[in-house]
Amino acid sequence: MSSHPSLFIRRARILLPSGEFMVGDVKICGDEIVEVASTILDTAKETGDKEIDAEGLTLLPGVIDPQVHFREPGLEHKEDLFTASCACAKGGVTGFLEMPNTRPLTTTQANLDDKLRRAAQKCLVNYGFFIGATADNLPDLLEANPTPGIKIFMGSMHGALLVDREEWLEAIFAKGERLIAVHAEDQDRINQRRQEFAGITDPAIHSQIQDNQAALNATQLALRLSKKYQRRLHILHMSTGEEAELLRQDKPSWVTAEVTPQHLVLNTDAYAKIGTLAQMNPPLRSHRDNEVLWQALLDGVIDFIATDHAPHTLEEKAQGYPNTPSGMPGVETSLPIMLTQAMQGRCTVAQVSHWMSTAVAKWYKIPKKGAIAPGYDADLVLVDLDNYRPVLREELLTKCGWSPFEGWNLTGWPVFTIVGGQVVYEKGKLYTDVRGKALTFG
Repeated sequence: MSSHPSLFIRRARILLPSGEFMVGDVKICGDEIVEVASTILDTAKETGDKEIDAEGLTLLPGVIDPQVHFREPGLEHKEDLFTASCACAKGGVTGFLEMPNTRPLTTTQANLDDKLRRAAQKCLVNYGFFIGATADNLPDLLEANPTPGIKIFMGSMHGALLVDREEWLEAIFAKGERLIAVHAEDQDRINQRRQEFAGITDPAIHSQIQDNQAALNATQLALRLSKKYQRRLHILHMSTGEEAELLRQDKPSWVTAEVTPQHLVLNTDAYAKIGTLAQMNPPLRSHRDNEVLWQALLDGVIDFIATDHAPHTLEEKAQGYPNTPSGMPGVETSLPIMLTQAMQGRCTVAQVSHWMSTAVAKWYKIPKKGAIAPGYDADLVLVDLDNYRPVLREELLTKCGWSPFEGWNLTGWPVFTIVGGQVVYEKGKLYTDVRGKALTFG
């Protein structure tokens, strides 16, 4: 007899670990999947057992978003852990890895512990937090725990988190074994080009100031240091065709890369349509870059997808370039954006799930995540691939209240999101008493 009520998902189109689909049932006991079969008989029904009729819906592993900026502590006017995790639940994101550029910076064990305490109290989904590198916090980088890795801003940053000198970078790569995730932009080149283009207020100039060469320079340096020390390297939000081609020619087995949905489906044309709402770091690129990045993703040169969810208020975005902050929200729309691409034939639903869940769990060594199979955690999303709905500002749960994809007609919207065996989102309703858990990293 089970000590927990069971949750049964009935008649779903289930994505199996093989990449094949099966119409059938899933039984969840506590926070774990215990059975997946074409039909599961409920012979020992207990008080509290629940069922979801998922006929016509597709069951996928919950999305793990491995790069987000949720702004707490210190910048809660843009977003906080509660509002961001509500947006995650609505978007089918059952876990996230958050970045260290909060106030105070997440550069010490004490500040990491503070974030973990906040998340335990506020987050509807599972969570993990990067430790941020500075020029002089190597002991913290070696000892902080639990964390998915070290985040290095090689460019597009100011203050203590800007680590743009090769000798500082080398000191970090040379010691320890922890994963290093880099924001790869060449700050010297950015500074030079800011001077060249000073006085231009068209936000489209952002993509020229922080150009493809700035990204390539930094990725080349990170790759060189990674190879020198055989250090686990992850390249965040790869944005250029040049970087993708570099990795196609030279990608050690311990190096991975990610791409954002916006770098796949948006390009510099977006500035004319949505202005500074299209401004992010690294910037949007050309249509050609879109195509090369897509091919690299399809070929396995790029390993997975992250949103780089980085919200700012509409008031902040209205200040006029270059006084506007870079970043855009994404956790609510990332899965529908990618599933819509799948339905248009750009990729398959199974590939989307691999890029947004399975591969993330694999490369960050997050146990029991990213597959629908007995013994795996019950972090799941049921999506509707038969109906299209537009992205509407008034329906967004992110505190910033806007999306670069406003008006886009998308399919694959979550109908149910399940975290640790508990329904956290159901047909537009959030269950805000559900709490996720701290992720662990092998």
